[in-house]
Amino acid sequence: MSLLLASASPRRRDLLLNAGVAFEVFSADIDETPLKKEAPKDLVKRLAIKKAEAALGEAKTRGLKAILASDTTVALGLTILNKPTDDKDAERMLRALSGKIHAVHTGVCVLDVRTGKAKSFVVSTKVKFRKLNRADVARYLATGEGRDKAGAYAVQGIGAALIEWLEGSYTNVIGLPLQETLQALP
Repeated sequence: MSLLLASASPRRRDLLLNAGVAFEVFSADIDETPLKKEAPKDLVKRLAIKKAEAALGEAKTRGLKAILASDTTVALGLTILNKPTDDKDAERMLRALSGKIHAVHTGVCVLDVRTGKAKSFVVSTKVKFRKLNRADVARYLATGEGRDKAGAYAVQGIGAALIEWLEGSYTNVIGLPLQETLQALP
């Protein structure tokens, strides 16, 4: 496959590699600021499309046929919990998620380089955190695992212990809904 992954995420790379997908990487640099009153699902879809569009010139230069771009966020209701700015911000997020159900939304865009046609969609997964006490939060923060993750946790790591249950795509919570993405690839 002649695919450009428009993402710097090592988790997305690992998921695709483990699924046997061949690809090249290009990190599309775009403004990821949410628009005023933009819903989390709308945000991730818009950003996935913008990342794919930003990578179009690079894909053409490399002679690739398709671009895969995505964006993931954690949402507690309409409140977006992106990557924490520091440990204090991560603590705030973990306390907010404690004992509650939240959603992980990933927008995916597959862009055909030759035709310019794009398939884009959003996959959402419900996740319920168990009730966390101060020691739980402090222990998890000490691992540093959630520092560069939306919502300040990683389901595929130690953060799995924070979760009571999830409903939907597990790989979506990691950062790429693999089943849906593979079906959308050319």
